[in-house]
Amino acid sequence: MRVGPRALFRFGRLAWKLAAYSVLLALLPMLAVGFGVGDPWLRIGLLVLIFGASVLVVAARLLMPRLELARELLQQIRRRSFENLELAQVPRGDELNSLIWQVYRTGRTLEKEIEELRRMENYRREFLGNVSHELKTPIFSIRGFTETLLEADPGDETVRRTFLKKILRNADRLANLVRDLTEISRLETGALQLQPAPFDLPALVREVLESMEPLASTRQVSLRGCFPENLPRVLGDRERLRQVLLNLVDNAIKYNNPGGFVEVRLQEQNESVRVAVVDNGIGIAPQHIPRLTERFYRVDRSRSREQGGTGLGLAIVKHILNAHQTRLEIESTPGRGSTFAFCLPLVR
Repeated sequence: MRVGPRALFRFGRLAWKLAAYSVLLALLPMLAVGFGVGDPWLRIGLLVLIFGASVLVVAARLLMPRLELARELLQQIRRRSFENLELAQVPRGDELNSLIWQVYRTGRTLEKEIEELRRMENYRREFLGNVSHELKTPIFSIRGFTETLLEADPGDETVRRTFLKKILRNADRLANLVRDLTEISRLETGALQLQPAPFDLPALVREVLESMEPLASTRQVSLRGCFPENLPRVLGDRERLRQVLLNLVDNAIKYNNPGGFVEVRLQEQNESVRVAVVDNGIGIAPQHIPRLTERFYRVDRSRSREQGGTGLGLAIVKHILNAHQTRLEIESTPGRGSTFAFCLPLVR
């Protein structure tokens, strides 16, 4: 291991302190002995003895408290009792003080890493439980409908078609869940590469609104877009951003009220465009907003399942926007609607 000049300098300061304090402590006894003893060899022996005793006393006073502090810090780290990990103000300077600071900082770093591991473990348990629950629901439904069909009168065409439609709907739900899980896994691991290129954002918004028009008509929700004239093109992966807009508009329609509206607004800001999906629907309570982009998080589980969602849409939106170096902004008031917005860079 190579010793740098700074470490040598700090070690030199420690050695200098030991020598200086030892000489000062031994000076008066040494003078007394030097003047009071006639035999030169005895005088030398006494001087060496006094100086050695002085070094031990100084070392005990200068080194032992700090070595004890370092030992206590290491014991607390070993016991993972980080809440008691406190360090009195130790003056920086020599090598021993530097060692104590490094031990303290190591303990604080370990504390943060262990807390992060605990958080991730809780997140993993919650995720596995959610996946299991989301899979079991349609599987049990398909099983139940199939058993009913097997026991039903084979000549009853109405019952047969009704239950086959329910089986198909639950099978589609399973397929969508597997698709979204695969999608989010590819996004998180970086296996899905974006293909950014300049494109016309208003044209993409019109396509999304047209494709969502049948659902909006069924829910009695009006769709509209608000675009400035001659908006420059933006840079991004068009298909992935289409997926983002489809998800946001779909949620705004499903969680709206009959007679409500959903509006996609494009606003130029400096060198970017702010894309906002605004609705006047049921809104979201403030305590739910920070967790909306978590996988399988649902504000109202029963209503979410009735709408046919997988609980992964906003998590996919978050990852796509993160890959575009932007983030999803959420503003909402219960009973008054919500706004989901993000920014994209302009291409001049």
